[in-house]
Amino acid sequence: MTLQLFNTLTGHIDEFVSQKDKKVLLYTCGPTVYSYPHIGNLAAYIYWDILVRILDANDYEVKRVMNITDVGHLVSDADTGEDKLEISAKKENKTAWEIAEFYTDYFMKDMARLNLITPQFMAKATDYIPQQLDLIRKLKEKGFTYQISDGIYYDTSKFIKYADFANLDLSAQKSGTRIEINPEKKNPSDFALWKFSPENEKRDMEWATPTDLLDNSPTDKDKQLMGFPGWHLECSAIAMSLLGNTIDIHTGGIDAIPVHHTNEIAQTEAVTGVRFSNYWLHNNFLKINGKKISKSLGNIYKLEDLERIGYNPADFKMFVLQGNYRNEGNFTFENLQSAKNRLDNWRNVAALRHQIHSLNQDEEEGLHLLAIPKLIIEVINDDLGTPAALKIIDETFSKIAGSNLVDINRQDLVQLLEAIDNLLGLKLIDSTPDIPDEAKQAILERNRAREQKDWKKSDELRDQLLTANIIIRDTNNGSIWEYKNV
Repeated sequence: MTLQLFNTLTGHIDEFVSQKDKKVLLYTCGPTVYSYPHIGNLAAYIYWDILVRILDANDYEVKRVMNITDVGHLVSDADTGEDKLEISAKKENKTAWEIAEFYTDYFMKDMARLNLITPQFMAKATDYIPQQLDLIRKLKEKGFTYQISDGIYYDTSKFIKYADFANLDLSAQKSGTRIEINPEKKNPSDFALWKFSPENEKRDMEWATPTDLLDNSPTDKDKQLMGFPGWHLECSAIAMSLLGNTIDIHTGGIDAIPVHHTNEIAQTEAVTGVRFSNYWLHNNFLKINGKKISKSLGNIYKLEDLERIGYNPADFKMFVLQGNYRNEGNFTFENLQSAKNRLDNWRNVAALRHQIHSLNQDEEEGLHLLAIPKLIIEVINDDLGTPAALKIIDETFSKIAGSNLVDINRQDLVQLLEAIDNLLGLKLIDSTPDIPDEAKQAILERNRAREQKDWKKSDELRDQLLTANIIIRDTNNGSIWEYKNV
């Protein structure tokens, strides 16, 4: 089965075909680094990690860019209000630069804890100011910009296809609906490309506005008009600089469709005259107990909050993979516990490789595992179908757990585990090391004690192993060890 993805651009599932054979240009909308990432934010990056992994499984070479929004993201979609980083800087008595550095580092650590593949380019908006200014320059040359008192804006009426991507009803836009109306703007949907710093206010992050971008220069020749980029500008400038005019896939959240991604398309295609991205993938929201994640509701959880109460990042990752990226997720601690239980079971199956000594098996009698990785790839190829992939793995692992170890080829099991780790990034192999030789010796002694019906010694050895977090499960096929705390 070829890779099929739901494309927001077309409104249906399309077969994926890259521009260049087996090469993919991928752009992911990254975080705004003004606060700690919560589990709702992180769920999106888990989905896009699966996208990268399945592209790799289909032998694509992926060139991926993720932006870091460290300037210009205002509190309102109407390009009004303070910059989110500047607000955090005031609250924490730091500079906006310090805020950006701290929360960028924190986000990267969360990505590592979730075992997410790091994009080749993690591009900070502040590192691409010249490219953003150059994009404004090109837009001005083509007649798409105009200047008002607080900045340089994009005239959406000049881009005929502006409403198409999100199926917007521009005539119905009124104050309080999609965006607030700035009376100076020509159209309610117009957006800021470059905001001027407020008069008599020194921002932590601001740059001199090139005079050739201005319709009206300051009357005071000695006065330099300072400013900063609009939120939407960075993604277009970064993508064009690192990936080119047309990319294969652009990912982000569904909340970005009507404003951020619509504006990206408008400003990019107005300059290039070609399609910005051939495929647009959008993840749905994650709710908590059926409610929107919100500070006011007090339901914001970070990864470290989950770890503090006994869950690890892989448990949360398993929870996310149980749902499809296009469906609304609902986080509850009951659901998280269920995901943890599932992962614990998988790890115990992974640990069986240390207890299998068979390298050859009867082709008729043995448990066949070599075809399973291909089945997993096929279902993930169906619009990142991780729930179906987990079901296949559950069924396979159930058969393995119920089999006599002599019927399992160790190398086949190892190859299956490697395939699962490559496709889902759950680190089943790394998280299930072999037990120490002393523990193995204790198991052998316990087996001898059981053969001799020395139940007291058998129980003592079982308890001794339990203190080392090793559980012994006695089956018809012999004693199997498992991890107590995996």
